[in-house]
Amino acid sequence: MRGIQRKLLFAVLVVLATLALAGPLWGEEQLLSLRSVVTPSTVIEKNGHAVKFAIHGYIEFKSLAEVFPYIESQRRRWEGKISGGQMQKLTQGLLREAIESRVISMEDEHPLEALVTHTSDELREAVAQVKERLPAGYEESFLAVQDKWKHSLNCWSASPAIAGRVLSNWYPIEEGIQLQGATYDTTEHFWQAVKYHPDVTVGQLKQLVAELEARNWMDWFARLDGDPRLYLPNAYAVEFLRHNLAPERLWWFLTEFDKQGLQDGDHARQVQQRGTTRFRFSAYEEKVFWGDLADTLQLVYLFSLPNDPLRAKLEAAHFDGVYLDGQKMGFISEDFRSQMLEIWKVKFLKMARFREVIRSIPAEIRLEHFLNDGDSPDIPIPVYVGYLNQIRQMALAETP
Repeated sequence: MRGIQRKLLFAVLVVLATLALAGPLWGEEQLLSLRSVVTPSTVIEKNGHAVKFAIHGYIEFKSLAEVFPYIESQRRRWEGKISGGQMQKLTQGLLREAIESRVISMEDEHPLEALVTHTSDELREAVAQVKERLPAGYEESFLAVQDKWKHSLNCWSASPAIAGRVLSNWYPIEEGIQLQGATYDTTEHFWQAVKYHPDVTVGQLKQLVAELEARNWMDWFARLDGDPRLYLPNAYAVEFLRHNLAPERLWWFLTEFDKQGLQDGDHARQVQQRGTTRFRFSAYEEKVFWGDLADTLQLVYLFSLPNDPLRAKLEAAHFDGVYLDGQKMGFISEDFRSQMLEIWKVKFLKMARFREVIRSIPAEIRLEHFLNDGDSPDIPIPVYVGYLNQIRQMALAETP
């Protein structure tokens, strides 16, 4: 009986938190109809601006209708270069990603609210009433997204449920967390900091960014874009690099060093650890500055040809892998990705207050991590989610 009461309380708290973030409980209601969500031409606006969503994180759209020509362009792009089965998997995967990104928005929860507060029959009926042309698999993709998110908790820093926020790597830890002999403000700080070799300095990073700025990347990307064996398994990483190697983005990295008051002699990994000042960098800064910069340097090394002079310079600065606890791990490797589970063992098994939170989530609720920026260059979302549910099972198995 107590277990049932706990589950009901958890559900009520999630609903109340969602309503609190979505808008005022009293007065004018902010609603989005299910029919609007499934209509391809719908453009959702918030504060006078279109709420965008993305495929591969950086290919943005305002409506699902805009997605259909993109999917067709990808079909033509790879026609004759991949098998029919691969083509079907690709096009259906792009459609599913677009729909889920449309629904699970980082800006507006109304699409998700409309989807999960209706039955599957009501969803089928709403799709059937759409007068616009729909691609194959449209209804099935919406039904799959609906079923998934009726039984899942999205664990990210702005989750409407407190447990969802706590399970995010961005959650600030007041007392800090001890990992690999140092203290960090969040697990995100650790995850991004260790991508830098202990000897790498800010001055070296500035020099490397300047090298990236001076290069014409057209031919480099043409090689990746033209080979389905390179592009398709690494689409998110390639689009991530296209975004971060743009001149304005590289200039932003350089200006951020000065904005943060960093000196050329500062060691990149050390400054991200907790020192005399707590939260010198926010979790957001850890991801978009330190994380994106490290990922860019690591991925340029991985995707460059062996005889590329820039590759040798990146190797000299130890961006040929991740160096941790006296070992070298490949950036895109199971060894590095498994470190996520190891740091969660500290947070959720050794720190009682966080163990209690992860144990409090009803077992029938699957823990998920999906943002409308798509995936991640360092740890694929399915792997991340697998570890998240694994650490929950480990916490449940422990005697409090």
